[in-house]
Amino acid sequence: MKGMMIKFAKNICSWAAAMGKKEVVILSSLDSGKMPRCDMISQQIHYISTGNTDGTDERFEKLGWKKLEQYVPSQRGWQYLDSQMVDGSVQDEPFCTEDDFTDEDYFPSLPFASLFSSCKAKGLKVTCLFCFCSEGDNMRDALVLAEAVYKFVGKCSSTSLGNGNIDWAIPLSWKTVYGPPPDMSIF
Repeated sequence: MKGMMIKFAKNICSWAAAMGKKEVVILSSLDSGKMPRCDMISQQIHYISTGNTDGTDERFEKLGWKKLEQYVPSQRGWQYLDSQMVDGSVQDEPFCTEDDFTDEDYFPSLPFASLFSSCKAKGLKVTCLFCFCSEGDNMRDALVLAEAVYKFVGKCSSTSLGNGNIDWAIPLSWKTVYGPPPDMSIF
């Protein structure tokens, strides 16, 4: 629902804190059109974390993942979210108008950003893991992200990430999203 993102983020993070959770991991896809050109052939997994104030975390650097370079805590969008979470008020008004919206405002306007900022304000350790995805069948992207979480919690080696060595149970609904495979006799 429009205008409820910050309130939702605060409620989820309050629940996590009340349940005694110490760390929250947020998974999100990101528009591949927003991926920096230099990353096009490198690692698909990016992150931001409360490990350091600049969003870096040694745990993820050791895994070979890159911090999402668009996370710049001093930019107005991130500052706005931080003020909304600490302030206690829930305005859920955009921090800028459409005419005022710039490329640097894109990532702070996404739902993961509100969750990240709210968890941070609650004193929870929080990490966002991202996978840049294109439109269409993102089953492989989902598996890459799932393997990244599996790797993060120490359940798989770095050599298995992204090469399909984990035998995942694919939800039946995923198999029919794009209909049956094409009739190969037409080729």
